[in-house]
Amino acid sequence: MQKELHTGIDLAVALIKQDTLPALLNTATSQLQKAFGLTKCWALELDLSGRTLHCGQLSDTSEFDCGDFSHPFAHVLQTGQPRELTRAASYRLDHPGFQALFDASDRPRSLWLEPLSGQDGRTLGMLVLCGEDPDWQNIVGQPLYTGIKHLLVHQWISQLQSRDQVWQRRLLKRSLDHLHDAETLRQRCTQLAHTLVGNSDAMVNLRTQVVRAAGSQLSVLIQGETGCGKDVVARGIHDMSERANGPMVVVNCAAIPDTLLESELFGHTKGAFSGADQAKEGLLAQANGGTLFLDEIGDMPMALQSKLLRVLESRQFRPLGARDEQHSDFRLVAATHQPLQQGIENGIFRRDLFYRLSQFPLRVIPLRERTEDLEALSRHFIRLYTAREGSGPLGISSHALHTLAGYNFPGNVRELRNIVELACLQTPAGDDIQPEVLRLDDLFADMGQSLSAEVEPKTMEGVPVADDIRDLKAAAQAFEAAIIRERLRQYSGNRAQTAESLGLPKRTLAHKCLKYQVTDV
Repeated sequence: MQKELHTGIDLAVALIKQDTLPALLNTATSQLQKAFGLTKCWALELDLSGRTLHCGQLSDTSEFDCGDFSHPFAHVLQTGQPRELTRAASYRLDHPGFQALFDASDRPRSLWLEPLSGQDGRTLGMLVLCGEDPDWQNIVGQPLYTGIKHLLVHQWISQLQSRDQVWQRRLLKRSLDHLHDAETLRQRCTQLAHTLVGNSDAMVNLRTQVVRAAGSQLSVLIQGETGCGKDVVARGIHDMSERANGPMVVVNCAAIPDTLLESELFGHTKGAFSGADQAKEGLLAQANGGTLFLDEIGDMPMALQSKLLRVLESRQFRPLGARDEQHSDFRLVAATHQPLQQGIENGIFRRDLFYRLSQFPLRVIPLRERTEDLEALSRHFIRLYTAREGSGPLGISSHALHTLAGYNFPGNVRELRNIVELACLQTPAGDDIQPEVLRLDDLFADMGQSLSAEVEPKTMEGVPVADDIRDLKAAAQAFEAAIIRERLRQYSGNRAQTAESLGLPKRTLAHKCLKYQVTDV
């Protein structure tokens, strides 16, 4: 059995050895209890606000509101003077917290309540001494009690100062970390400004969101109109992430025929289907350790959407014809120009997949809503043109910028780049681009004239006349099919030449021919 501490020196050593405030208060109360034969001793700590007393030694109802005079502690703190409380007086108090402390003290006949203050007058807390008919004046008048109380107050203040220093160090560290994070964010946003060009509030906010998205592993869904730069945003997320050294695998869900998209994503074994003369690694496997970018995710077939959802939940997939599943550690970024909410309502896009994709949603604002970025974007495209061609315009005139500002840009940033590069071609090296070389509405006017000249009434087989149209989408598809059919006739069924003349990838043309049942001539 541990030897009890009886001398003042032993008590002082025991108090000085404690390195935390709870340990100090527990040691002080237990030794006071032993030294003076008390039935119980409590130490209540006053919080920094001076409004609440806390009794860490009491498990139940350990807080006492200093403004609530239904318990005696409030009176003692108000007067700053100690007082004795008898059992009879204690019974008359209906404060549940005090009654809990009174019960935990085995209902003593008498209690001595004494506030503890530092030399600066700051009240630290209170001692509650419990005993059976003790001579309180004799106890609190003893040098041993006075010495213990003074040492307790001294150590209590030291513990608070140490705690304050720890808190200040933590606060300083948090402040420094915040400054470091803010500086890192600023530097990365500045780096992104070389590709995500523009000084508008929309672009500044987008760059900030891209950096934050890159710092997480959440799936990102980029939404925006065609030509607004969703692919540039996806590249920025990859380059700013911890996966920057890994691959970035890009899948255009609209450019790959539905029948081939699953094989492209998952891969296949040799002999998995007709024409699979050798095994092929899928794009999911190729994206291992990097980023998988699913562009135009809104065009993904419903059957494949459910399989993709399972892959996103488990990162496990099975190549076509394979028995065993494979694992791929990839980060998903998806993009679409289509309103997916409408697709959900129309039953062509899974709601659960939408929520899984949009853990970190990003929206790219169309160019017509941020015309203040026109100058920065135009000069950016001029620099790219000059670097590629070896020479080019010096810049762009204010009159030309004014002309651009009055245009709606249905093709967004991609259209602006085409317009600027065409203007660069027609501007002498070293000069500024002028308004007269900017082809805006003329571009679409020429396209319309070309289509009307090439597609004569005899080539519009299957296309309803305007008065008969009841389904605009079906009519547009019939018109597109008629153009493809006529162009194939023009090039004697050569799909490569047909695709080039229409500005389409060959795979996209093949997909449309299959979709519209257009056969080669």
